[in-house]
Amino acid sequence: MLFSDITILDEAFAVREHMYVGVKAGRIAYAGTAEPKEDFGSVYKGGGKLLMPAFYNAHSHSAMTLLRGYAENMNLQDWLNTKIFPFEAKMKGGDIYAGVMLAMAESIRSGIVSSTDMYYWLDDCGRAVDEAGCKMNMSNAVVCFDGSAFEDLPAYRIACDTYKTWHGAADGRIRTDLSLHAEYTSTEKVARGIAALAKEQGVRAHIHASETKAETDGCLERHGKTPVAYLADCGLLDVPATLGHCVWVTEEDMDILREKGATVAACPVSNSKLASGISNVPKLLEKGVNVALGTDGVSSNNSLNMLADAKVMALEARIRTGDPAVLTPQQVLYAMTRAGALSQGREDCGLLKEDFRADLIVLDIDQPNIQPVHNLLNNVVWSADSGNICLTMCDGQVLYQDGVYLTIDVEKAMAEADACRRKILEML
Repeated sequence: MLFSDITILDEAFAVREHMYVGVKAGRIAYAGTAEPKEDFGSVYKGGGKLLMPAFYNAHSHSAMTLLRGYAENMNLQDWLNTKIFPFEAKMKGGDIYAGVMLAMAESIRSGIVSSTDMYYWLDDCGRAVDEAGCKMNMSNAVVCFDGSAFEDLPAYRIACDTYKTWHGAADGRIRTDLSLHAEYTSTEKVARGIAALAKEQGVRAHIHASETKAETDGCLERHGKTPVAYLADCGLLDVPATLGHCVWVTEEDMDILREKGATVAACPVSNSKLASGISNVPKLLEKGVNVALGTDGVSSNNSLNMLADAKVMALEARIRTGDPAVLTPQQVLYAMTRAGALSQGREDCGLLKEDFRADLIVLDIDQPNIQPVHNLLNNVVWSADSGNICLTMCDGQVLYQDGVYLTIDVEKAMAEADACRRKILEML
């Protein structure tokens, strides 16, 4: 496909007008001001449109679309123990497939092409992602409250089998990570076992960390250290790691995260909705930590609208610092795109750059909510919403265009997800 005479956000997140971008064999093969002589196939006319990198959701639980709106107005621990865990205990593989497929439809519509996902029944999850044409770093959330070694848990065999089946599957679109649900839902023995297997497999780690003050205080009481320090001591930050939330981290924690090369997946909407607090994104960035943007699960966010999450992240940074100039539009857009791709180990993704993967979205900027344009970057962060997204492409394949899903039967996906929801509720 050739995007013709279109406005783009280039690799430095600068606006460039009247550009031509050619996509071939899943990659951006050409980006320049002159119309290329090479035939790239179909031509997409770019008048009134913005072409930019697609979004990478750095922390998600995709199958939790089945729990959208199910547990509301509760703190995290009550939310988990009285509503979420009992519902999840009834979920089976078919439910996971349906929930993930619905999440992929919503993600595609919202400009998300790749997610860092933590959940269960990964064969069914992977199947849905593959069919949808999306990308995912998926992991099985390990929870253990007894004295078992990781190698003695069913989760160990799941991790080994999943790695053999899915790591690098779907032409590299699907990868497997290893996941410790959190410090407070596991033991040091298990945490160290996961770290050892991650090193052996050469994969990444995905963990909840310092989401609430109660979690952080409890870790200090149990171990005499913060969750970040605990995870580092267990070896879980000796592999590339993505830590979801990191609301209650100290400056010493931030130094550890920078030194270890870990990513913080900020989840501003979820943390606000559960009243968990506000992550100190400006300080994390100042410290040199890679900060990506995550939605968390739909059960605690209610949508997969990355543009809405980005706006909240920018707003919260200003509230926290009292500085109306903190977090530039470029920093926010980087968190949504390149930072998320790097957190997934996708080095050739997340930028509109020649030879990079063609993970791209088109925004219709000739719309009332975008006009007039004094500064397009500001308008994307502060004014755009998912309704402006009119095309989503992953590895050069168009997944969605002008209201049409090209890889998902969206009506079927919605109906199957609702049937699973009603079946589970009848069992509770």
